[in-house]
Amino acid sequence: MVIMSACSVTRGIKPNQIIVRKVTLKGIDGEFSEAALNYVDKEQQPNNWLNLQFYYTFSKKGKRNIGEAPALLDSNLVEFSRLQLQKYLQNKGYLKARVTDSIVVKKQKAELIFTATEGPMFHIRNYKDSIADPNVRNLYRSSKKQYSHVNAGSRFDTDSLAYDRDQFFQVMKRNGYFDFYRQYINFEPDSSYRQSVVDLVMIIDNPAGKPAHPTYTINNTLITIATSNGRKTGKADTIQVDSQFRYVDYSGRFKPKTVTDYIFQKKGRLFDIDMQTLTTTRLSELNVFRNVPSPIYDKLPDSTNRLNTRLEIVPLKRMSDRVEAEFLFNGGRYGYNLGNTFTNRNIFKQAAALQVKINWSILFDSGRNAGDNKGIQNQEFKTGVSLIYPRLVSPFDFPNLAKFGVPHTTFSTNFSLFYQKGLVQRRSWINSITYDFFDTRTKQHSITPINIEFSSGSIDPVAKAELLKQNRYSYVYLIGRTTFTSGSQYTFQYNTIKLNTYENFYYFRGSLDLGGGTLNLLSRALNTKRDTLGQRTIFGNAFSQYIKTEIDYRLYKSLGGEKQFIFRFSPGIGVPYGNSNQLIFEKNFYTGGANDIRAWLPRTLGPGQFNRASYGVGGAADTTRARLKYLDQFGEIKMVANLEYRYKLMDNFFGTKLKGALFMDMGNVWRLNKTTDNPNGEFRLNNLFNSTAIGIGTGLRFDLSFFIFRLDAAFKFKDPQFSGSDQWVLIKHAGELFKAGDFKKAYLKANSTGTDGNGNYVGDSYNFMQLNFGIGLPF
Repeated sequence: MVIMSACSVTRGIKPNQIIVRKVTLKGIDGEFSEAALNYVDKEQQPNNWLNLQFYYTFSKKGKRNIGEAPALLDSNLVEFSRLQLQKYLQNKGYLKARVTDSIVVKKQKAELIFTATEGPMFHIRNYKDSIADPNVRNLYRSSKKQYSHVNAGSRFDTDSLAYDRDQFFQVMKRNGYFDFYRQYINFEPDSSYRQSVVDLVMIIDNPAGKPAHPTYTINNTLITIATSNGRKTGKADTIQVDSQFRYVDYSGRFKPKTVTDYIFQKKGRLFDIDMQTLTTTRLSELNVFRNVPSPIYDKLPDSTNRLNTRLEIVPLKRMSDRVEAEFLFNGGRYGYNLGNTFTNRNIFKQAAALQVKINWSILFDSGRNAGDNKGIQNQEFKTGVSLIYPRLVSPFDFPNLAKFGVPHTTFSTNFSLFYQKGLVQRRSWINSITYDFFDTRTKQHSITPINIEFSSGSIDPVAKAELLKQNRYSYVYLIGRTTFTSGSQYTFQYNTIKLNTYENFYYFRGSLDLGGGTLNLLSRALNTKRDTLGQRTIFGNAFSQYIKTEIDYRLYKSLGGEKQFIFRFSPGIGVPYGNSNQLIFEKNFYTGGANDIRAWLPRTLGPGQFNRASYGVGGAADTTRARLKYLDQFGEIKMVANLEYRYKLMDNFFGTKLKGALFMDMGNVWRLNKTTDNPNGEFRLNNLFNSTAIGIGTGLRFDLSFFIFRLDAAFKFKDPQFSGSDQWVLIKHAGELFKAGDFKKAYLKANSTGTDGNGNYVGDSYNFMQLNFGIGLPF
């Protein structure tokens, strides 16, 4: 109570001032009441309580823009709001609507009450057009059904009239009418107040002194590229490309085809504003130009109604370098992820991007339960080079697919070196060619016809001997073998373009990965030797055969404003066959992490009901648990589902839009078959629910428009590594949420990785809560 009184909404205003704390609308139809509130002046709408407290605390008498300034009562703005509400209702068909206002003040807090008398709803009785130009009239009548909200019998709504006017203006601009303006379109209503009906005439006049509206065709196009600082000085590369394009490049950095391939306004065709927009959009998406403004048009002085086009472009700087860093901390474990990306945006003067990436991640454990296992747990070094062309590079001719998005061809080579303390070093080298393109605005395809992977592992000799002694041959084989494979991949995505909207839609992503088929045919044709395990080899190394598929389905439901509900379901399966009885280690699924089941760290959940306590007790079991950490919880089957409710908290929180989220994550990974290494880890339909993990949580999203910071707090709710009622950990052991008790002590003992000098068990304690920090939304 003391805190609340100190944070009163009136504590920052003067004695003669009144703050608006409530707005009440009466007599307004439910269909329009929510939208009507927006017509109350923003300065007379109640503040968010928390935002107001930030303003009082940090704004220093308004000198800093933090939080929201108090909405002080202003009688002039109240009157303005009343008139706006009345006009809004009249625009919605209540032509006789009247709105009155009243103000109730108590203890420097005001309630604004707007009371509407709507009167009858007016409808359109007759609707006709009066268009002097027969060509325009035919175009209007043939296109009207595609967009019009105005028809005989419909509600008289001036917003619908404005919408129809704008839509037909766009139709005209798509059909060569370069000189057409919205002002040519007028609506003349004739209302009968007694009958509550309106007779409506839509009129399109001809230009003054002309018998019709002229259409224009595209003629020549001048392309001018300035230097990166916007200057057009010095010697320029000047080329007459063909009968349409003249090319002037002061930067000397681009071949004409780089630009002309993405100009969709062709000589001799009618002017089309959609082709203009498509041209500027695609040139911007090449990511080599800083400024691609709308073209400038010059009418030829003759009577041919032709347009010369001038396109003036400013390029970005050719080189860029980006450094990225992340930090992870959880229960004494902490890690760094450092990355650097160098980009040359314009290789070979064709807007091809050369990217060189280097990334180094390292995980330490310095917690009190680490014992002798303190220090570096694992680290990974990655480097890669990619050459990305903004077109499909192939010996075959393809049509221009840039209408719906810039196609890309990516040549890439990547190398990674992974180290797990006391266990293994793994090296992986991947080379691929990938084609990305759209065939409609919403359908995106990614085809990797060639994907060649070579990976090998070196197991620590002591660890290898211990694993073999425990008959864990599969782990030795999985992480220590050398393997070679060649495959193809295909990915289809639908509605990616809508992911940042608040529409009702669904998103789909499906991928198929096939490996080893070509190598199998080649090895059989050449009758290559088999290794000691009976597997066929290529270049002296066994190759892998597998098929892997994964789906990501999401349903987005708008709940009004910036409120949204999302359901996501993501299953996957990988099956080895032919020359392989196990998937390549890198092809297996794992779960947990900031974008998955957030209550678990990555690689710490599953498979199925596998419990690491099953390794047993004693020195050998403890050592195995320590060595196989992050490597023994994978599966060939994955199934994850997420439910998330997103909402806005405040518009201005230290310069960001603050949003919140409530979520539930469910799922796991499973082994395809029963294995001795992962008891109870196999997939069984009759055990699906028992082997499914559930996490719940809440989060904050700090929206800076160009990217989003995300902080999620997730809690383990149902943990499948336990049995029966013990799985419901958050209910059964809520008292140990933030402190240690019998449950956590028993867990540490059963999952220990050894003892310290005092005989205390060390290893991973049970953490109910996991904090996740990320950039961007999880899905």
